[in-house]
Amino acid sequence: MIALLTDFGTRDYFVAEMKAVILSIDREAAIVDITHEIPPQDVRTGAFVLWRAYRWFPRGTIFVAVVDPGVGTSRVPILLRTRGYFFVGPDNGLLSLAAEEDGVEEAYRITAQLPSASSTFHGRDVFAFAAALLSKGVAPSYLGVRIADYVRLEKPGAVREGGSIRGQLIYVDRFGNIFTSIGEKIIKEIAEFGDKLCVNISGKIYRMRLLKSYGYAEAGEAILLINSEGFLEVAVNGGNAAERLGHRVGEPVEVYRC
Repeated sequence: MIALLTDFGTRDYFVAEMKAVILSIDREAAIVDITHEIPPQDVRTGAFVLWRAYRWFPRGTIFVAVVDPGVGTSRVPILLRTRGYFFVGPDNGLLSLAAEEDGVEEAYRITAQLPSASSTFHGRDVFAFAAALLSKGVAPSYLGVRIADYVRLEKPGAVREGGSIRGQLIYVDRFGNIFTSIGEKIIKEIAEFGDKLCVNISGKIYRMRLLKSYGYAEAGEAILLINSEGFLEVAVNGGNAAERLGHRVGEPVEVYRC
């Protein structure tokens, strides 16, 4: 299985060309689209999505992730072999959260590429090509040279200071729900379901109830909940929290008992 994640969108033909390269080499490849709607050049969001999604795939899956504002520069294309998977993409931290969690066993700088490879479309000419060869059983050592290190991003987290927990906004889904970096374990140290908490986002303070699910809220109510990924989430029942509150990924958030 080859799983694709990019910021290419679906309006253009770029994803189709990547799939065409893969299928030209391995017609039996099972190709799965994780998403192609990562915000353009947003490496951190791409890394977060890959990190949350990879664990649900069968062992042996080859992940091709392309959010690559440095394409054609000195940044190198890499292949990471972990305990259970392969990760192929640019060396800009995009692969690191997922690969590090599974456990990196080997890292390679990819040298294999299509003839006359473009300097602006490594997704097709380098990454899709390398993934297709991996799916046919070609060893990573034939696709590049071993390297000792690669770019790593810091894993999202939170810090408790007394009765206050500090983190940041890390993701907004298509419903406008805002994921924070505050995990379930740490939030339950200061609150239980039904409690009302103060939420400070970049200096704006909101009072919200911590509820078990959306359906326990009143229509249009802004609430807190623990989402399916185990993170504290800001949501609006039947609405869009990101639009109503006007906040963006990367902003600091603090949660405490009012």
